[in-house]
Amino acid sequence: MPTPPVRTITLGLADPHPLSAGTVQRAQEVLSRASTRYQEAGYEIQTVRLSTRPLFDDLADWPAAALGHYTRELQKMLDDVQLDFCSLGTVAAANPAFDLDRLDCIADLVGPSPALNATVLLATSEHGVRTEAALPTAQIMQRLAVETEEGFGNFRFAMLACMPPGSPFFPAAYHAGPSNLSIGVQGAGIVAAALRTQHADGAHPQNLGLVTQWIREALQQQAAPIVELGQQVARDAGLAFGGIDVSPAPLGEDSIVAAMELCGYGPLGSSGTLAVAAAITAALKSSGLPTCGYCGLMLPVLEDVVLGQRWTEGRVDAHRLLLYSSVCGTGLDAVPLPGDSSAASIAHLLLDVATLAHRLNKPLSARLFPVPGKQAGEYTSFTSPYLTNTRI
Repeated sequence: MPTPPVRTITLGLADPHPLSAGTVQRAQEVLSRASTRYQEAGYEIQTVRLSTRPLFDDLADWPAAALGHYTRELQKMLDDVQLDFCSLGTVAAANPAFDLDRLDCIADLVGPSPALNATVLLATSEHGVRTEAALPTAQIMQRLAVETEEGFGNFRFAMLACMPPGSPFFPAAYHAGPSNLSIGVQGAGIVAAALRTQHADGAHPQNLGLVTQWIREALQQQAAPIVELGQQVARDAGLAFGGIDVSPAPLGEDSIVAAMELCGYGPLGSSGTLAVAAAITAALKSSGLPTCGYCGLMLPVLEDVVLGQRWTEGRVDAHRLLLYSSVCGTGLDAVPLPGDSSAASIAHLLLDVATLAHRLNKPLSARLFPVPGKQAGEYTSFTSPYLTNTRI
């Protein structure tokens, strides 16, 4: 079985905002050394990323104009060291003490700065779901859709619900505590290979208890060396090891849906899909590895070619994906919406995700793509190498 690509090595940074050029330079050096160690061990490293403390916590008394100046300077610092991914952390909108008017500037901070990612935390176990925060969050998505090329700013923004710090995956990543390294893998191929090794070909329903066992064993075999190396790299850098997110992230033709359909319960959306999702998630949750982040099934519509096909065929929609999220993760990810979707309709969808997360006490998120100029039934035409195209 070939080694899985490492989707991200993420440095969680303890330093508060505002970050200095020296801090960003040192972060890049840590990530560069980590990347080199993994490459020398035979792993493909797709990205390295910097996750920071929540901007709006550290700079709570800064006005919007000052925040805008700082994020523009931060983008220049990142450009200087060729770091393409940096999280500004999450905005704790679920806290009733947070002034929701401050959300108005997020599109101004994220939109023009291609390395910057941000999120709004709409629900927590402590505060519940803050309903009135959904509409301004939806309005951020609307603005990013029309104010960034191809609406790609929404690739770097999401609503979070009950999401703890420490995820290596963006845009959900934000940091708390001592600096650490965490790892995210592109693990769809691990799931597919595990099933094919057992001669699962989609023609006959597999015993789902065995499916869980096969995938768990494959994860342990493939991810344990990644963890061991990560622990060594972190230790050598004087950092904590934050864990590995074993969510089987897909990318284009490396499809998690194609893997799911090997289980023999029909195309995604057929009866039995929920059971398959639960069986795979059970493996992810019982790997025995030091994990972080979602550790759940990822179903990003615009990042998985086979999922995009099933979406086009009408076999799945946002509500079915949300149903599957009740037993897996990660919510609604990379879901295309008509460009004329109202802020209210988007907000209602965000509330559905946040409510499910809160009721089940599990991390979920919503990364939605209103597509400018496109209507329901039309096809997306993204040119980004990170996105596939499907029908809206």
